[in-house]
Order: sequence, then structure tokens, then C-alpha cells
Amino acid sequence: MANSYDSKAIEVLSGLDPVKKRPGMYTDTNNPNHLIQEVLDNSVDEALSGYCSSIKVSIMKDGFIQVVDDGRGMPVDIHPDHKVSGVELIMCKLHAGAKFSGDEYNFSGGLHGVGVSVVNALSDELEVHIRRDSKEHSITFNNGDKKKELHQIGEVGARNSGTTIKFKPNPKYFETTEVQINHLKHLLKAKAVLCPGLTIDFFYEKKSERLRWFYEDGLKGYLSESSDGVELILQDSILCSKSSEAQEVEFVLNWASRPLKDRLNETYVNLIPTAQGGSHLNGFKSGLLEAVKEFCDYRNLLPKGLKINAEDVISNAYFVVSSKLQNPQFAGQIKERLDSKDHASFVSTITKDALSIWFNTNTGEGEKIAELAISSAQIRAKASRVVERKKTFKGPALPGKLSDCNSEDLNETELFLVEGDSAGGSAKQARERSFQAIMPLRGKILNTWDLESAEIIKSQEIKNLSTAIGVMPGNDDISSLRYGKICILADADSDGLHIATLLCALFLRHYRPLVQQGRIYVSMPPLYRIDCGKDVAYALDDEQREVIVSNLKSKKGKPKINIQRFKGLGEMNPSQLRETVMDPQSRQLVCLSISSSDNANSLMDLLLSKKRAPDRKEWLEKKGALAEIK
Repeated sequence: MANSYDSKAIEVLSGLDPVKKRPGMYTDTNNPNHLIQEVLDNSVDEALSGYCSSIKVSIMKDGFIQVVDDGRGMPVDIHPDHKVSGVELIMCKLHAGAKFSGDEYNFSGGLHGVGVSVVNALSDELEVHIRRDSKEHSITFNNGDKKKELHQIGEVGARNSGTTIKFKPNPKYFETTEVQINHLKHLLKAKAVLCPGLTIDFFYEKKSERLRWFYEDGLKGYLSESSDGVELILQDSILCSKSSEAQEVEFVLNWASRPLKDRLNETYVNLIPTAQGGSHLNGFKSGLLEAVKEFCDYRNLLPKGLKINAEDVISNAYFVVSSKLQNPQFAGQIKERLDSKDHASFVSTITKDALSIWFNTNTGEGEKIAELAISSAQIRAKASRVVERKKTFKGPALPGKLSDCNSEDLNETELFLVEGDSAGGSAKQARERSFQAIMPLRGKILNTWDLESAEIIKSQEIKNLSTAIGVMPGNDDISSLRYGKICILADADSDGLHIATLLCALFLRHYRPLVQQGRIYVSMPPLYRIDCGKDVAYALDDEQREVIVSNLKSKKGKPKINIQRFKGLGEMNPSQLRETVMDPQSRQLVCLSISSSDNANSLMDLLLSKKRAPDRKEWLEKKGALAEIK
């Protein structure tokens, strides 16, 4: 095995090779639906800018997929710097597009300039036909490589312009090349709804199915159609649309009279569906909550001591939120969640102002909405009574073997999530009962990174944890939080690090407000205890141990040094545990934090996402030898 590492070992991926090497970083490799969306988004961007009124999507029997629009057509002239045609640059080079400057497109979904080139890289065959300036041109690619040069194939009418992209996904990059037709139809319908005046035609050759969507009244008609047969509280749904120079938001809102499992609750950014929500949804929920609370306070509707949260207000709601931004920041390339922080406050302010006016002019219907929220809050409060903080003199044990503290002051309370009953027993003896609580966890928790919040609560361990901290996963309202600090306390070995990673993933994905407020901490337990006479020191790792030993050896005489390696927290006695990880005066805690500039989501994807298993394997094959065996 070669051990040398020099410049020759450095590999530079060019062109579309990065996509072919790691397709999971650029698209959803379960099926080709996301490839269709990338092509579609380019056509929709033309429609958003007023240049396109018709899009046609066809799924052929032979595996080909075709998207046709009547926009301006991709550029066919030669780029002054790269010396190739505009269409070739778009199809063959990552991060090439007309959407970075904002000059050509005010709002666009294809922000990163990688979408359609990814489609090209992951297709067996791809053919582009461009109608522009009364001429029709064609260019063909195989597996991302140019097969036929751009050439003119005919003439068209002066008003006949647009782009046709026909491609066949390469099966080696996807679990299946079968298109999920129902998901695609839902997407196409939503695009037509969100872009009034745009006609979208769909043809599914296998079943000879043809559909057309065209909405003149946009969101309001969509909600009405989607809630057909449902008893809605408001006769006329609330519709709001506001814009500024760089962003805008439009939403439609109504409430069902009773809880329903399948209800309309969709969010979009520049017409791209954001399945995991993000800033726009958070802002919408925040503004909605503030408006309802203000209405309840003004009319004295809230029972004494009852607090409503965003989930109480939105639990029965039917809504669609459509945001448009000049520079949206998404959590990943497939754009499932919006991370543009400033947009949340914009949406919140617009939502709160619009709904405050509506509540004050529709007091009768407003009181019905308030009653729904109050009823939900009362049910939640009743359910939470079974997990009220246990007093020292009475009450049953809380879920998850929680040993609670006495204080209820968030400024001082701490919850330690401890690995196993053995360490939990020592931690209970080591803690300061007045403000420190202990909750032992049973081994490795569920990997929640790829899962929805509603799904993970089915795990008993996570349900117990959620009950203990007082906040359900995915809930942006953390007013019911029971502890000011939540500390992950796991062994310093590889198993402990794995458990800590899984818990960090849980909080990053499903309890992000807690992370953003700096309430999640990772304890740093020592791996070694070093005794030298009356001196006692602790080391987190081998390097720190060597420094401590070296300093002790430099003392006069020849002191006898005794080194103890801890196998785990359960091996520490309570006094050692108190001194090293629980006493605020001597412990080491690291606050879990995130910022818009780091790559936390990408890193956690590589570590934990099922879709990234091939990438992990490749990383281990290349980097595994760098790990030290201890």
C-alpha cells in the first residue's frame, strides 16, 4: 500500500465530472423527478420574467422525457470569453447561467447555474432544440459530452421562439428511472397555480394521458379546489400579496372546522416546492401567531394561564405560502428548505400586519379561529400535565427514567443526556439536584437526519426525550422548554462520539431553534486521569495527556506519575464525574452552533444520509487510513 502523499495524489475534477462522481450531491438519485424539475424550472423562470406562456412536459414510452417552452430560447451566439455557444456553456459547465447578476431574471429558481448541466451529466442522451431569431438550432450530447455540434436545422416564424430539451436519464445513477407520475403532476399543477396565466400541458404516452393546467385566479382557486368536500370556517379564504424591491410573499389561508390528516400546507420559493419549509414558513407561522395572540388579548379571549403557540394556530389551517427572492439561500442543491434568514422577518411582518387588519374587520370569524387555537392549546396543556415537573415530595417517575431537578428557572436549569444506566447512576449522584436533571438514554438513538419530525416521534426513546425537554420535534415555538441548557454527555470513545453525533443531528434537524438560541451543549469528558503526588489532572486525549505528563516530569526530583484511562463515564466515581463534566466551575462544555457560512448540513448529509452511502464508502476508502487506532 502506497504511503506517499504528494502533488501527484491531488485529483482535480473538471467539467461535469463532479456530478458523475457524486450525483447525490446534485440531485435526488431515487428517481429522475428532480431532473425534470431542473429543466422545468428554467422554463418557469422565463414565465416569471414574462417571456413564456406555455410549457409542455411529455413522458415517453422509450424512457425519454421532453420539456418544451415558448420562451426566448437559449443563447446560440458565441460567448466572448469561453469561445463556445451559450447553450453549450449552459449544458456543459457547472455554475454557468444568467441568474447570478439579476439583470436577466428578477426572481428565479435556477439560482446556482448547475441544474440543467446536472441533467446533461446524468443522461444517456440529451438533445436541445432552440427556436430563436426565426431560426431553429440543434445540439446533441451523450453522457454530458457533446456528440453533435450546434447547427441550424431550419427556419421558423418570427414569433416562434423557445427551447425544447429531450433527455433519457442514465439508469446507473438512479435507483429507478421510472418517473413518479403523481408527484410530477402535483408539481406541474402547482407551477401553473403559482404563475397565473401560464398554461402547462402534460402527456404520459404509456397511458395516453393528457392533462392541462391553467389558473387565472392562482392561489385562491387552488385552495378551493384542494379543499373540495372539506368544511372550511371562512367563506372567503384570506389572500395576501406584498412585495418589495428584492422579495415578495403571497399566501392564501383558511381553516378546517376539525383536524384532518391530509390538508393543504405547501410552501414555495420562486415556484420551487420547499418540502421542508424554512425561513418563509417560519416567518408565516410567527406572524400568524402574533396576530392571533394580539386579537385574543384585545378581546380577552384567553383563559387565565393558558398560552397558545404556533402549532395551535396552524394545526387546522389550509394554506399555501409562495415567496420570491432575488438571492434565495437553500439548504442543499435539491432546494427542499429555504435558509434565507432575513426573509423570515419580512414574511412575519407582512403576515402579522395583514392578518391583524383581517381579524379586526372580521371579528366574528376571527373568534372562531381563536376558539380553534384555544381548544388546541387546552388539549396540549392537558396532555402536558402528565409530564409536569416532579416535585421532591410526590408524583410518578417521568418518561425516559428522568431524574428531574427542583428549579424551574430557565436561566439555571440543565438537563444531561447520559449514555446508559451505569453512567446515569453515577451522574445522579454527582449532580447538583437543585438545578441539574439526568436522563439516561438506551444506547444509540434513531438516525433522524433523513426523517420527518412527525415520523421520529414514533421512536419511544425520542418521544421520552421530547417529553422531558417539553418541546416536540419540528416545533418552532419553544416557549414550553423545561431546561435552559441541554447537555449531551457521552463516553470519550468512538461509540460515545457516534451517540453524540446522532444527538447533534437530532437537534440540528428537528430542534433548530434550540441550537440557534445556544441551548444545546456537548460535554467534553476526559479520557485520562493523571496523578502525581497531591496533584490531579485530567486529559481529554493523548496529546493533552503528553503535555501534562511532560510538565509534571519537569518538576524537581523524580515524581511518580500514575495514569488512569477511563473506559467510560460509568467507570468514574461521582466525585470525578462532578469535577470533570458537571461542576460549572471546572467542567468543559462546547456549545453546538451553526452559521450561514458553515457547511454543517452538507457534512451531516455525508455522515448520516442514506442517500450518501456511496460517498461515505468512497471517503472511507480514501481517508480511512488516516484514522488512528487507539
